[in-house]
Amino acid sequence: MNGAGTLFNLSYEDARARHKKLAAEIKKHDKLYYQKDAPEISDAEYDRLRRELETLEAEFPDLADSDSPTQNVGAAPSKGFKKVKHDVPMLSLSNVFSEEELEDFLARVRRFLGLDESEPVELLAEPKIDGLSCSLRYERRKLVLAATRGDGAEGEDITENVKTIADVPKELPKGAPDILEVRGEIYMRRSDFEKLNERQEKEGKQIFANPRNAAAGSVRQLDSSITKLRPLHFFAYGLGEVAEGLKISTQFEIIQALGKWGFQITDQVEVLKDIKAIMKNYEGLLGRRADLDYDIDGIVYKVNDLKLQERLGFVSRAPRWAVAHKFPAEQAITVIKGIDIQVGRTGALTPVARLEPISVGGVVVSNATLHNEDEILRKDIRIGDRVLIQRAGDVIPQVVQALADKRSGAEKKFIFPEKCPACGSLAIREEGEVVRRCTGGLVCPAQAVERLKHFVSRLAFDIEGLGSKIIEQFYEDGLIKSPADIFRLEEKNKSLTVPIRKREGWGDLSEKNLFDSINARRNISFNRFIYALGIRQIGEATAKRLAGAYGSLENMKAAMKAAQNRESESYAELLAIEDVGPSVADDLLGFFAEAHNREILDALEAALTIEPFEAPDVGNSPIAGKTVVFTGTLEEMTRPEAKARAESLGAKVAGSVSKNTDYVVAGADAGSKLKKATELGVTVLTETQWLELIGNV
Repeated sequence: MNGAGTLFNLSYEDARARHKKLAAEIKKHDKLYYQKDAPEISDAEYDRLRRELETLEAEFPDLADSDSPTQNVGAAPSKGFKKVKHDVPMLSLSNVFSEEELEDFLARVRRFLGLDESEPVELLAEPKIDGLSCSLRYERRKLVLAATRGDGAEGEDITENVKTIADVPKELPKGAPDILEVRGEIYMRRSDFEKLNERQEKEGKQIFANPRNAAAGSVRQLDSSITKLRPLHFFAYGLGEVAEGLKISTQFEIIQALGKWGFQITDQVEVLKDIKAIMKNYEGLLGRRADLDYDIDGIVYKVNDLKLQERLGFVSRAPRWAVAHKFPAEQAITVIKGIDIQVGRTGALTPVARLEPISVGGVVVSNATLHNEDEILRKDIRIGDRVLIQRAGDVIPQVVQALADKRSGAEKKFIFPEKCPACGSLAIREEGEVVRRCTGGLVCPAQAVERLKHFVSRLAFDIEGLGSKIIEQFYEDGLIKSPADIFRLEEKNKSLTVPIRKREGWGDLSEKNLFDSINARRNISFNRFIYALGIRQIGEATAKRLAGAYGSLENMKAAMKAAQNRESESYAELLAIEDVGPSVADDLLGFFAEAHNREILDALEAALTIEPFEAPDVGNSPIAGKTVVFTGTLEEMTRPEAKARAESLGAKVAGSVSKNTDYVVAGADAGSKLKKATELGVTVLTETQWLELIGNV
């Protein structure tokens, strides 16, 4: 957005400068409060700063990026917490929002397991506590480590703070396993939250927005003595790593065992066998929600049988055997003041509604996604419309519908641009796509900046201190133009007329912390590196499959060069990788075909240590590292279950047969894949032989 704001009568540049100053000041006071518990200003003055920032962002929505204080709660003092790798990943859950979506979940479970539609799937239902996920590790029955979820693979060590929580046993009773990892939620009771805020108010300190934020802010104190003063509690709900020999066969038995070992467990747990009972439980807990002394935002359903859980396994970042049934979305009515176009890292033009700011579920919302131009037409959304918006879970606010009966006649239809607003290049829709994309590629500054933001994001390089606003500023000032520039920044800074520490909002310590964060990420796993490149259609799961298939960047570059020939064996091997079809292959090969991208890869290789892909520890698995293709109809297990089992034992499951295939498992009515395997001399196994090979486990 360019031009002057109506409320402040500021130019965009002046507004950005004021926003930067306000954001820096608010972050300073957040740190004083959350890290040192020593605020320098009154609550009223702090609130005035926040209100001014929010109003600025309402007038200039593109200032409200993920680095803005309005998008974060308190401070995240991660500099003071050691990173911890989870031995068993702490995965998130998929969400459902209706009875129909829940039935779809059950149907997927049945299909995967090969169960008849009439066969019941027993679920354990428990409230979804709105708190901070935490993992507790016990060795010889003593608490040795507590960690946050983080990105699922790596969290932060908060052991000393968690030891101050009375609900967390420091030592387990005899009979508990020697090695045990307990998963649960740190939370604050509503009654305690109200008392805490009363005390905060009397002492002239900032009050908390809700119990969840109070719990998260309390447990992330650098000084554990502050955490000790906060009334925190812990509900245990599951296990991560556990010593062998634990005789438990259901999720319900896990809950019972946790209670026996001294952990607090919720009394709102039920085992259910059909959709009618599930929905009755859902309606009942929804009705009791207001009477509970802790916040919940839905119900978690888990397949009760642990053997079935093991068979179902995981997909990407979530288990197949569990789902969260979220409570109804928070909704509100507001006005669309304008529609802006955001350009993403792949060139996608996304319309975003600029709203009259309104509180939805305790969060002030000033922007909402409109998805694409077809969605605007389908819902007949116009500038000036009164609209119904909603937030469901943690998703971006969305416009549900325009209230056409409230129109005055002054509303304007939105004409979707055919040129990129960032670089002026033609924006086109390819056949079969709903998204319009900028054709500017690397000459488009919006795409370049968004790719850099993706590169440093949490699931990629996860570089602290390089938030969205910093990336934008450094890009505009020419400090960072490509990913490799990030790792050359410290050296470049030495020759700058105005070094980073002398820039507004910076200092010696913040400059040092930035370079420490960058240098800490000079070692990265191969799969995260692939994901960080931001190649279209290459998400986290596909990046892992590519890393597993090629092992190292050197191998992958050689394979991509050879696969440019669509008639080559290398191209066939690329298509054989699970989830890689012709469209994904085209995007991948297109990236490696571009000279500019190859230069970026060479520069990154010179600056980084890219660790070869490490397959999960699968013990003495006879198929670890082998490439397997399934064909025909299997009788003992479904095809998805067979693939998941093979991958859990360290095999690579391919979609087509090539000379690099180790085994083809042929069920009934096997067709062309079996014929090709015979032609290539690939070992063919019957389903019985396959089960004998893997030990029928």
